[in-house]
Amino acid sequence: MRTFAIIWFGQLASTIGTYMTEFALTLWAWEATGSATALALMGFFSQLPRIPITLFAGLIVDAPAETLRRRFNRKHLMMLGDAVAALSTVGIALLFATGNLQIWHLYLATTLNGGFGQIQGLAYQTSISSLVPPAQLTRANSMNSAIHYGAAIFGPALAGVLYPLIGLLGIVGIDLAGFGVAIATLLTRSIPQPPPPANHDIETLRAKLTFGFRAVWRQPSLRALLLVSTLFWFFHDLGGAIYDPMILARSGGSAQVLASTATAAGLGGVTGAIALSLWGGPKHRVSGMLAGFIGAGLSKTVFGLGRSPQVWVPAQFCSSLNFPLLGSSETAIWMTQIAPAQQGRVFAANALVLHVVSAGAALIAGPLAERILEPALVPTEYLADILGPVVGTGPGAGMALLFVGCALAMAGVGLGGYWLADLSRAEAPR
Repeated sequence: MRTFAIIWFGQLASTIGTYMTEFALTLWAWEATGSATALALMGFFSQLPRIPITLFAGLIVDAPAETLRRRFNRKHLMMLGDAVAALSTVGIALLFATGNLQIWHLYLATTLNGGFGQIQGLAYQTSISSLVPPAQLTRANSMNSAIHYGAAIFGPALAGVLYPLIGLLGIVGIDLAGFGVAIATLLTRSIPQPPPPANHDIETLRAKLTFGFRAVWRQPSLRALLLVSTLFWFFHDLGGAIYDPMILARSGGSAQVLASTATAAGLGGVTGAIALSLWGGPKHRVSGMLAGFIGAGLSKTVFGLGRSPQVWVPAQFCSSLNFPLLGSSETAIWMTQIAPAQQGRVFAANALVLHVVSAGAALIAGPLAERILEPALVPTEYLADILGPVVGTGPGAGMALLFVGCALAMAGVGLGGYWLADLSRAEAPR
């Protein structure tokens, strides 16, 4: 666990800096465009390159150490992802400093980071089972949840305080220091590569590319697991794509309110991750995952119905409290059902499905909210008389309606999962 803990710390430092930069750039984009579609497209362009790259990322990550692709071992891939993200951040800073930054530059940067970030994240995820004993997998994955949520606490809060003092360039400097810490921790550690499979040399490229899909599809329990997870994340990402513009529209563009909800999300996630680390996770991981789906959906429903920080902050805390449980439970199931030497390809296949779904959700969320639901809920429209007492009227009301619908669907996926017999067998010993 020592090596894992050191690498984990480096990733935490890097992610805090990244969240600071993302928060500052989100405010810049909203001030420059005032468009929910513009912000949602940042999520779309982040997911778009992950789709083709994911096809090959699993092969690269699973490459045995003694092959000619030794230079592509998991450690080097993680360092490459951090380095590319650092360079794109420098590019954004230079454009801002010269007064040439435009919204399409952010789309280009998110596209670049999304592609290399997919390889980096997959290399990190598939390294866990080589660094951590099987009995500690749920605990290790809950620690990974703390990376995201810990950064969500400190990133926006620090950016909100420091941005008026040091500006975007100062925030970028902190971000680059975080990348340096992450790369330094990787330089000092060794990450094992999986041994080659017996038929490594005779597999065709097509067989290698489709291996992950075939490994999942021929097992009804894993197929059900992927189906339920995909449905949940589709509705999550559809609502999440208009999360920032919804808050900004309903708070008059307040950076403080947006930061407070982000901090609440971080606190909830870290609380859930710490509790899960101490607990060790549920005995029945499928039940833990489904309970997390339901809890997250119900909490987000309250969030979407709220119209002030007094509702948003506690609701977001409760929502994020569920994600370490659902994420760690699901990941632990996959790790126990798939051999370490095959995890890169299987996880890549799963990620490909989720990236396609997430990109589609991000692409339709902005126009759906901005062109259909927002105009339908202005005070003079008929729909406002029906739904206005529920989600309000005016700026942000249409986005809130979409958010609430997605949240209820998330809870419905969790409830429906208890009725799937194949899903209940996903934890059966291999």
